[in-house]
Amino acid sequence: MGLKILLLPTILLSLTVGSAALANELEDSKKNAIALKLKLHQVRRNSESKLSRLTQREKFSTDAIWLTQKPSPTIDVAQSTSSQVEEPAIEDIDELYIEVEGKRETIPETSSPVYIIPKKEIEKQRPNSVAEILRNLPGFAINDVGFGADIHTGTYYRGSSINQSVFLLNGRPIGSNINTYHGATDLNSIPVESIERVELSSGTSSTLYGSQAFGGVVNIVTKQGSEIPQLNGLVEYGSYDQDNYRISYGGSGGNLKYSLGFEQYDAENNYRVPEGAANRDSDGRLFNGDTATSNYFGSLSLNLNSRNTLSLDAYKISSRRGLLYFGFPLQRDRLDHDVFNIGLSWKTLLGNGKDSVLKATVAYNQDYFNTYGSTQNIFYRTGTLNSQAVTARLEHDWKINASINLRWGMDVKNDFLNGDVLSTAPNRANLNEEEERERFQTALFALNTWKITNNFQADLGLRQNFTSEFGSYLNPSVGLRWAMSPGVALRGSWASVQRDPGIDQLYVYDTVHNWLPNPDLEPEVGSSWTAGVDVKFAENLTGQFTYFGSSLTDRLGIQAGRWTNIGLVNTNGLEAALKWQINPQWSTFLNYTYTDAKIESGIEEGLQLGLVPYSVGQIGLGYQSGGWEVNLFASYYSGARRSFFNNPGDSNTDFSPSWLSLDLGARIPITRNLGLTVYLENLADRAYEKSNRIYEPGLTYRIGISSNF
Repeated sequence: MGLKILLLPTILLSLTVGSAALANELEDSKKNAIALKLKLHQVRRNSESKLSRLTQREKFSTDAIWLTQKPSPTIDVAQSTSSQVEEPAIEDIDELYIEVEGKRETIPETSSPVYIIPKKEIEKQRPNSVAEILRNLPGFAINDVGFGADIHTGTYYRGSSINQSVFLLNGRPIGSNINTYHGATDLNSIPVESIERVELSSGTSSTLYGSQAFGGVVNIVTKQGSEIPQLNGLVEYGSYDQDNYRISYGGSGGNLKYSLGFEQYDAENNYRVPEGAANRDSDGRLFNGDTATSNYFGSLSLNLNSRNTLSLDAYKISSRRGLLYFGFPLQRDRLDHDVFNIGLSWKTLLGNGKDSVLKATVAYNQDYFNTYGSTQNIFYRTGTLNSQAVTARLEHDWKINASINLRWGMDVKNDFLNGDVLSTAPNRANLNEEEERERFQTALFALNTWKITNNFQADLGLRQNFTSEFGSYLNPSVGLRWAMSPGVALRGSWASVQRDPGIDQLYVYDTVHNWLPNPDLEPEVGSSWTAGVDVKFAENLTGQFTYFGSSLTDRLGIQAGRWTNIGLVNTNGLEAALKWQINPQWSTFLNYTYTDAKIESGIEEGLQLGLVPYSVGQIGLGYQSGGWEVNLFASYYSGARRSFFNNPGDSNTDFSPSWLSLDLGARIPITRNLGLTVYLENLADRAYEKSNRIYEPGLTYRIGISSNF
C-alpha cells in the first residue's frame, strides 16, 4: 500500500539515522539543498524499500546506519563503482513527493552472510589501514595491525590465511598469491582515504571471484567524485612519533566525475617492550619497528550516454618499514614494498531496460617486495620478489525474469614473477639465483540465483578453471535461503575450493628465512560451507548467526626448512553479529567469532593452527549528533598458539595470553567544516602480547584536525 508524504524531513527521520541532520539542511540555502539531494541518492543506492518521486520510482535505503557494518541484500561488485541514478532537478527538491511501498527489510537476501562497512562507519573507526577496518568485522582475526604490526604474524578469516581469501579493488583482484613470509597482500599499506566502502561476502562468491576463496571475498570500493566539489583533509599526530596527513578532492563537470588524493603515515614505534619480546634492544625498546607509507590515488568516471559508463582508477603505494618477527636475537632486515594498480572498466545496459548489464574490465597490478639487511652484522642478504599481473574480466548480469537472475562471464589473468636472491654467507652461496617465471590462468563462471517461491531461494554456481601449471579443474557451489517469516531466515552454502601454490613457493629460495622452494607442491584443495540464521528482533535490532567450516587437504607449510604439503586441516567455527540502532543518536554492535582450526595429520596432528585464536570479539557503542561523535570500542583476543620462532624453553604448543583492549575515538566540532579528532587506544594502559612475541604498548593517543569544504 502506497503512502505519499509531502514533508521530506519527516519521512527521512523515520527511515535513516542521519535524517535529523538532513531536516536541518533542508531549511538552509539552495547550496545545502543540493547537498541534501546527494545524501538522499547515496542512501537510495543501498536500498530495499521502493520509493517514487511523481511517476519515477527509485530505490531508497530504509536500513539504519550501524556503527561499523550493515547487511546488504546483494553485493554487486560488478556494478559498485559505476551505477547510475537519475537525479531530480535541483529546483524540484523543495516540493519533492515520495511514495513508499513495501516493508522495511534489514536482513540480506543471500545464502551466506554479507557485511558492508560504509564510508561513515570507516570514519568513526579512525583507522590508519584496511587491516584496522577489517578487524571489526565478524570472522576476522588480524594480528598484523597497529603498533608493531609485522607482515609475518598474519591476517586470518575463518581460520584461512590472507592468501586463502580473495581481495578485490572495485571488483578486480589485487592479490599476488605471494606467500605470507615473503609479504602477501599488505593490508597496512592500502590507502584508507580512497575507500568508499568495504564489502565482505563468502559462499557462492567463490564462483564469481576465485576458487581460492576458502575464507571469503573482500571487495574494497574506492570513492568517486561528488556533484558538488569537495575537499577533505586530515592532519594528525600521536604517540611514538606518529604523523598522518591526508588530503582528497573530488567533484564533477558535465558527465565526468573525478577524485584525487594523497595519504602519508609515519611512525617510529620505539616503545618499551617486556623481556622475551621480539626485537627488544638493550634499552628495552622495540628495535627496527619504524614504518613509513605514502599513497597516491585517483579515479575518473565518464557517462558516455545514459546507458554507457567508462571508469578509470589507479593507486600507487610506497612503503618502507623494519621487520621484527624473527628477531631472536635482533633482526635488522628492512622491507621495501611498492605497489601500482590501474584498472579500466566499461559498463553498458543492454536492451531497453536495466535488467541486462554487461561490464568489461582490464587491469594491471605490480607488487614489488624487497627484503634486505645484515645477519648479525657479519653477512648481508637480500631477496626481491617483483610480481606483475595483467587481468581481464567480462561479466554479464542478466535478470531473466522476476524469479531468475544469472551472472556469468570469464576471467583471464597472466602472472609474471622475477625472484632475485643473494646472500654473502658462504654456506648459502650456491642458492643465490634469479628466477623468471610466468603463470597463465583463465576461468569461465556462472551463478544462477533462482527465487523458487517468494520465501525460498537457491543459488547454483560453476567455475571452470584452466591453468598453465595445474591443468583444469571445476569448482561448483550451492546456496539456499528460506525466509520462514518477515523477521527470520535460514540460509546455507557449500563451495568447492582450490588454491594453487604461489610461484615463489615453487621456485624461489627465501634467503631471509633460509627456506627452500619445492617444485613438487600440490594445490590446496577442499571445500567450505556455512549454515546460519538471520533474525530481525525489532525494527532497529538485527542479528546474523553463522556456523562455518572447511576441510582442506594438502595445506602448505614449512617443514625442515622447506615448503611442503603438510596435510589435512579441518576448521569449524561460530560467528555472531548483532547490530542495534538504539535511537537516531546512539548505536551499538557486538561481534564474536569462535574458530577451531585443527591439524589432522603430520607431526603437528591434533594442534590448533599457529597464530589462529580460538575466540575473537568486538563490541562498540557510538554517539553522533550535531557534528559531535564519540565511539567506544572493546576488543577481545583469546590468544593463539606460538607455532614457531619461540624463545629458548618455549614449546610450539604454548599459547600467548588472552587480552582485552578498550579504545575511544571522538570528533569535536570546531566550526561547520572543521573538527578536532581524538583517538585513545588501550585505555587500561596495560601492555599486552598481540601475537607471538609482538607487543602492544600502554595507553597511546592520536590527535588532529579534520576538514571538509
